[in-house]
Amino acid sequence: MTSTAPRRVLIAEDEALIRMDLAEMLAEEGYDVVGQAADGEQAIALAEELRPDLVVLDVKMPKLDGIAAAQRIAGERIAPVVILTAFAQRELVERARDAGAMAYLVKPFSRNDLVPAIEMAVSRFREVAALEAEVGDLTERLETRKAVDRAKGVLQKDLGLSEPDAFRWIQKTAMDLRLSMRQVADGVVEHGATGAAGA
Repeated sequence: MTSTAPRRVLIAEDEALIRMDLAEMLAEEGYDVVGQAADGEQAIALAEELRPDLVVLDVKMPKLDGIAAAQRIAGERIAPVVILTAFAQRELVERARDAGAMAYLVKPFSRNDLVPAIEMAVSRFREVAALEAEVGDLTERLETRKAVDRAKGVLQKDLGLSEPDAFRWIQKTAMDLRLSMRQVADGVVEHGATGAAGA
């Protein structure tokens, strides 16, 4: 990581050994583990109190499961959430996504799986925040997000950009041309990267 302050992470996992391993893995990767919770209720309380940059939640926890906790944390826009689980069922993935989780990891996972999932979650969270700042209406926001996601796919293919870089391209182009991100995204989808200016 660069000279910027390390990302502050909250971990919620009911198995103490896994929680310790995860904290150690994160610390070795340069993250600052600011809190640890053993259940969903404690995770929400700590997230509200500590305002971390990221929350890592296990699905199966006492009192309140990780998906319900994710829904509260994501709903209050506290921080991006990464869900951990031992199960890769599609229904569980969909529930986690609908609850607002930005990334998903199946146990056992390695450090090589963890860091990209965290960075993807942080990146997606920023995108959602930027779209929400631009678009007030919920239905319009959803349509804008879909358009931006389609445009990111086009930019990734046409220009060889990463997903976060494609989003920044749309954001910067919108600012440069004084257009909304939706207008730029629609232009990219219709005409490709070069046609965005004519959106």
